[in-house]
Parts: sequence; C-alpha cells; structure tokens
Amino acid sequence: MTGLNAKPETGALEPKAEWELRLYVAGQTPRSLAALQNLRRLCEEHLKGRYVIEVVDLLVNPQLAREDEILALPTLVRKLPEPLRKIIGDLSNTEKVLVGLQLRPFR
Repeated sequence: MTGLNAKPETGALEPKAEWELRLYVAGQTPRSLAALQNLRRLCEEHLKGRYVIEVVDLLVNPQLAREDEILALPTLVRKLPEPLRKIIGDLSNTEKVLVGLQLRPFR
C-alpha cells in the first residue's frame, strides 16, 4: 500500500486521509441530511484535507448496520484514527461532536 489515493475526478494522487468517518443514515430524512451537513462543516473547519466521509444508507444496505453494531440513526463512526468512536444524532452540538471525535478535550 502506497498511502496515496487517486482522486476520482482528476486521477491525481493525494495523501491518504488520516481520518476515516462513516455516517449511517436512513434515507434522505431531514435529520440525516442535517447530520451530513453538520459533519461536512465540522470536517472542513477542523480536519481540512485530512478526512474521508463514507455515507451508508441503511434503507439501501441494511446488512451493513451489523458491522459497526448500529442501533440508532443517524450514527457517525470514526474508523480512523483508532480507537473506533461512535456519535449518535444529527451532530448539531459542535462541542459534543468535537469531544466525541477527540478533536477537543473534555472540559
């Protein structure tokens, strides 16, 4: 493994993402859309250029919930860096999300 990923739109090589995030949702509900929008905003503010977001719609692929033991939606799973972390909800509470992802210490 080289540690580089090809950007699909350009084919250019870029450094491998340090943060791998998976967001589990159930369709295009307002809560799911809010979670994705909030996650993208937080990542751009705090992890710019160092993250990858995978969105898993459990209405399309319900079997994927088993892998990360998803019990509520939306749920964000931090795959990398380890250890695995989970945050449930629409991710609107910025402080809680940053603490949950361990981007900011608990106060």
